[in-house]
Amino acid sequence: MTLARLAATAILAVPALALAACDSAAENQTEDVAEAIDESYEAEADMVEAVEEGGPNEEVAEQQADVIRAEGEQIKDDLEDAADELDATPQ
Repeated sequence: MTLARLAATAILAVPALALAACDSAAENQTEDVAEAIDESYEAEADMVEAVEEGGPNEEVAEQQADVIRAEGEQIKDDLEDAADELDATPQ
């Protein structure tokens, strides 16, 4: 659940960034956080696959890894959309 907490923290950080500075710096920072979260989900998925590689649960692990990757990608996309809105908000 550590990744879920990281994602929740990042999502909560977006409004704080908007209040602090609604400019491209805030957008860039939010996108950096989004990329880091996605990479952490990717690493977790890789680990799930590696643990079961060659074993009887390899196929199940691959399916779980696909779900983990999709979750990370969705969080990244949502944060990037929020970052785009930060830059589009008139000052």
